Amino acid sequence: MAELLRVEGLNKRFISGGPPWNRLAVKAVDNVSLAVDRGRTLGLVGESGSGKSTLGRCILGLTHVDGGRVVFDGTEVQGLRGKALRDFRRRVQPVFQDPFGSLDPRWTVGRSVRESLDAFAIGTPADRQARVLDLFRRVGLDPDLAGRLPNHLSGGQRQRVAIAAALASEPELIIADEPVSALDMSVQAQILNLFVDLQQDLGVACIFITHDLGVVEHVSDEIAVLYRGAIVEMGATERIMHDPQHDYTRTLLAAVPRPRSTPPSPTQPSKGGSLA
Repeated sequence: MAELLRVEGLNKRFISGGPPWNRLAVKAVDNVSLAVDRGRTLGLVGESGSGKSTLGRCILGLTHVDGGRVVFDGTEVQGLRGKALRDFRRRVQPVFQDPFGSLDPRWTVGRSVRESLDAFAIGTPADRQARVLDLFRRVGLDPDLAGRLPNHLSGGQRQRVAIAAALASEPELIIADEPVSALDMSVQAQILNLFVDLQQDLGVACIFITHDLGVVEHVSDEIAVLYRGAIVEMGATERIMHDPQHDYTRTLLAAVPRPRSTPPSPTQPSKGGSLA
């Protein structure tokens, strides 16, 4: 596999509020290094406040870094300007946790999907409209929904629209930040399956950010576990899920609900007991 993204020794800190003599520097990202190959998915896992969303924003170039490098397809992201920066924006797209917040409530969802096509002048106007309708079909939405406003769609439908918008510019990397945590369990499964199908069909790489190891298990080739801004364990998904090496990874894994293999019968008394 050819490497697409490399992060080297990335650091980001925030200064807490209050008077100057009482401010503290909080390390949100602490010397993080990782790599993502073309067409592969890296699951980035950690509890709230672990720095995973900040790391995603640093990779996207939305948050200034204090040290280290983000290298995309051989080019350092921090130094990009003008056309090179626009090209990076086209090739790396985000999917955020709250699709309602990322979609303009005044625009039809079809216009939101078309926005990047217009911004990057991809194809003719007719080509762009045809691509919007094709993207709706690809993410499992009726193209007739393109004329609706976001508040007329369900949460799952809005997230599908957000994914279609991310795919519009034909990116090579998607950074998905908690894309299913705000959805019902049944809808979560549908969106996760959609991510898997899209990766197989389009070959797009993905960084999938979540607090839930049970979620990331189904979509990731590799997992990186983030704790207090630092990666404490990283490896193949199968190894992380079945042979975790770090205590924090074991704690996250213990929190994953697992179905009982032999559920107790409600009519079967325990040994030596009786039914009341």
